[in-house]
Amino acid sequence: MTATGPTETEEGVFDRVWTLPNLFTLLRLLCLPLFLYLLFGVENRVAAAILLGGLGATDWVDGYLARRLDQASEFGRIFDPTVDRILFIVALTAIVIDGSIPVWFAVAVLAREILVGAMMVVATVFLGAEPVAVTWWGKTATFLLMLAVPSFLLGASDLEWAGLFQFLGYALGIPGLLLSVWTGFAYIPMVRAGLAEARTPASTVT
Repeated sequence: MTATGPTETEEGVFDRVWTLPNLFTLLRLLCLPLFLYLLFGVENRVAAAILLGGLGATDWVDGYLARRLDQASEFGRIFDPTVDRILFIVALTAIVIDGSIPVWFAVAVLAREILVGAMMVVATVFLGAEPVAVTWWGKTATFLLMLAVPSFLLGASDLEWAGLFQFLGYALGIPGLLLSVWTGFAYIPMVRAGLAEARTPASTVT
């Protein structure tokens, strides 16, 4: 038999990957090199902060599109939070190198992101658990932190109101950090439940 095209299963997987929400998530990821160029290439902290703030402010768009267009997918459930984490960790590390953010704050946020990310990868990739959906509180914590980080960057710029942005970085960042730590612990029982479900043998149909 000669294959004339993708099977129904393959086409379904392809459609679920190349959806509008996932393309929007990919577009956000592709903005990361531009951010690094603005910060280190042309040393424009203001432009880099505006771009990073825009990436944080549009974090909700892909989820909204997935629900609105009925294009939610398992790939998107993994891809969206993974991109958020990559953007956040790389941007935060870059700003630490730039010297525009308190080191203690950056280390605390990075430690939380790395530990939670590692827990999710081990549970889903190595132990076979279903991906844990990002909670509303988790999204809120990420939103606050992704606005706090560019605020610190603006606070280290030569803008006239730099001090106000520095204050805003703390005003958004400390609640965001506390909320992110709390949600990190809240994911633990969810991951354990997913592992228990993965280890439960399926019922035999007779």
